[in-house]
Amino acid sequence: MKKDIVLVEFGERVRQLRNEKGWSQEELSFKSGFHRTYIGMVERAERNISLKNIARIAKTFNVQIQDLFIKKNRI
Repeated sequence: MKKDIVLVEFGERVRQLRNEKGWSQEELSFKSGFHRTYIGMVERAERNISLKNIARIAKTFNVQIQDLFIKKNRI
């Protein structure tokens, strides 16, 4: 089954921001209040995350919601 491109790109962006902070999935889960397996499922595009949870992740990263949908180039 092909994964939805929106979920894939969102998950990649969450992973990118997490890595930029130097956080493990476990650390992000602690800071955001989500279970570690949920974070992994989001990053692998296995979960269709709700808007409330998107807002919670944005707050954890201290970014605007729209920043989670902007793919940044890696240097």
